[in-house]
Amino acid sequence: MSPELELQLNGLLDKRAIEELIHAYCNAADRRDQEKMRSLYHADAIDDHGGFFQGPAMDFIDKLPEIQAPMEILHHNITTVNIKVEGNYAEGEVYVLAFHKVKTEAEPFDLLIGGRYFDKYEKRDGVWKFSHRAVVADWVNVHNPSIVDLQNPIIEGSRLGAAGADDPSYDFYSLFKRGQR
Repeated sequence: MSPELELQLNGLLDKRAIEELIHAYCNAADRRDQEKMRSLYHADAIDDHGGFFQGPAMDFIDKLPEIQAPMEILHHNITTVNIKVEGNYAEGEVYVLAFHKVKTEAEPFDLLIGGRYFDKYEKRDGVWKFSHRAVVADWVNVHNPSIVDLQNPIIEGSRLGAAGADDPSYDFYSLFKRGQR
């Protein structure tokens, strides 16, 4: 293999590892798996979730149960991913559609956010993790009251997703484990 081809292959492998990291983040957020979430960030990483939190990522993860408590449904979807890699450092602009069904004292409402993650990643000891993540909202769509209808007869008998360890994926899969990347 030529040195140029080896360099290109290593670049592709690095980008793929970072894409898997990005998707693991969505899974950890939606399944409320703080142990898995913690494994995705370097210990000294920063997280900037705007009005929800700004500071050390491990403190953000500690606060996640409180932040997520009013959210009956979380559903993060990654669309466009732009990644640039230089050695053991990389940056990414990641487009996200994040749906939230939020409970209130009155009635739940739906919040759909179209935004981006501004990410910085570092490869340490051969593993890519977040070193800094900032969330940017580009647009927001609110339905108040919620239009989610999980009682509709069209989905009767279907598996229904759940926020935590009760999600049906944990019974279905043998390779995807809670708390693991």
